[in-house]
Amino acid sequence: MQRQVTAELDLELGSAVDLILQITSAQGVPVVAEELTLTQGDRVYNPTEIVDHAGSRLHRLTGAAGLLEVRYSAVIDGAVTSRTTGDLETITYLRPSRYCQSDEVFAQARRRFRGLEGLELIAAVTDFVSTSTAYTPGLSNGTDSAVTTLTTGQGVCRDYAHVVIAILRAMDMPARYAACFAPGLEPMDFHAVAEAYHDGAWYVIDATRLADRRSLVRIATGRDAADCAFLSFHGGDVGLPRLHVDAWNLDPSATDTVDDFVSLVQLS
Repeated sequence: MQRQVTAELDLELGSAVDLILQITSAQGVPVVAEELTLTQGDRVYNPTEIVDHAGSRLHRLTGAAGLLEVRYSAVIDGAVTSRTTGDLETITYLRPSRYCQSDEVFAQARRRFRGLEGLELIAAVTDFVSTSTAYTPGLSNGTDSAVTTLTTGQGVCRDYAHVVIAILRAMDMPARYAACFAPGLEPMDFHAVAEAYHDGAWYVIDATRLADRRSLVRIATGRDAADCAFLSFHGGDVGLPRLHVDAWNLDPSATDTVDDFVSLVQLS
């Protein structure tokens, strides 16, 4: 399946600042063509690329004061070959994290999902989060956690993913967070999903049910949103006057069937 993805960011830098971007497809994604440019007037930046243990590609630079234009585009064709998951990784994704406090939701999860495991657990958690949470753009704060979302019953994709992850970890199933491009997503933006580790493989859970899981393109992977921020900065002020993300299938017939959100799907 061929997909086109783009991301455009205009950053207003108030002074010299250390910038870290995570907006490109992850290492291992089958990229046919790709371009990342960072320009400020006549100046062209060449960022340092850093790849983390999960294959997320971070691009780091020191930007000067002024308007920095970041542009990324890529064509992806095919599926990713799955990475081997080690014991240390599964242990990491069983532990509580900043936005996925599995220790705080432990009792609630154990009461609601008592006796479930494996595929039954994945299906039950997906259905619970999907039906108990209202998708509410603009009402979620960047510091909201799984506990916050369970209390308010509302959020956006990152919040749905955090709740799924926290509950699965509380039920002793490794779970992690993935940022991705999502063809067909409405409203279009960077998207977030959860992944559950079952029987030796990672499977996508999108409790928002807003995008076809089979066409997602991985950007970053981590414990929660803190590991996968599309932009972080240190030592200065940064404004974001413009952000535009788009993704679409170049071969629409590849997804003639509808994602049932029940079948096991791996993130490609």
